[in-house]
Amino acid sequence: MNKALDYEKIAKRTKIRSTAGKALIYLLLVIWALAVLFPFYWMVLTSVKSYATYNSEYIPKFYTFSPTLQNYSDAFTAVPIARYFLNTIIYTVITTGIMVIVTVPAAFAFARLNFRGKDLVFTLFLALMMIPNELVIITNFTTITNLGLRNSFPGLILPSVMSVFYIYLLKENFAQVPDELYYAAKVDGTSDLKYMFKVMIPICRPTIVTILILKVIECWNSYVWPRLITDDPNYYLVSNGIQEIRENGFGRENIPAMMAAVVVISVPLIILFLVFRNKIMEGVARGGTKG
Repeated sequence: MNKALDYEKIAKRTKIRSTAGKALIYLLLVIWALAVLFPFYWMVLTSVKSYATYNSEYIPKFYTFSPTLQNYSDAFTAVPIARYFLNTIIYTVITTGIMVIVTVPAAFAFARLNFRGKDLVFTLFLALMMIPNELVIITNFTTITNLGLRNSFPGLILPSVMSVFYIYLLKENFAQVPDELYYAAKVDGTSDLKYMFKVMIPICRPTIVTILILKVIECWNSYVWPRLITDDPNYYLVSNGIQEIRENGFGRENIPAMMAAVVVISVPLIILFLVFRNKIMEGVARGGTKG
């Protein structure tokens, strides 16, 4: 009888501890979610406040009783942001396409082909990730300027078509494909190029899709390099448009209009991530798991 009571008490304590642990985890998740989502809420809130309301708030308010969409109209009339959208789409599509053409064969070569000094070359390749971006930007700026490619799409695109991290991620994914498939394909007379297209790419499609999405997000959010290499409005990206609204919006810093532009620019990326979030998680998990 005493043992039964002891077991019952232990079960109750275990249940209480489990419930308390879950409650603590959910509480921490809620706090983390609020911390992450608050900037988005503040961005949308500011975008629907009038310029007069925003500037009259000595203490910022977390709500508004008179929302307006005028800021969205101002954002598109203050600067030609539609043209910046088109420039950004062109820049993103071409850069991502060339990046895939460069990354996939490079990752395949490091993962499957055998050549002298491969490990040394790959180690040196990874060492490039240790170089600060500021030094790379300075070098790229000097090179692009000497080639006379400032204020042009090639000048915007060329420094962004290669990524050591994406090559490493895809190489690790390619390395997980069993060697037996490669040897069987070689016995059948399949060339390395055909094997890459017919076997490796279909198997590793989730990782490739992940790389594509991450590169699109990276290009869409580019700010430092476009600001540095272009001063011609015909080649401005959306990041330049936001800064132009901030600097020249009606002769003052029109923060609500700038936030409205940021909301419009962020919506495509948010939709892209929500649609492909499972692919992104799957690709990153497969790329980071060995065996």
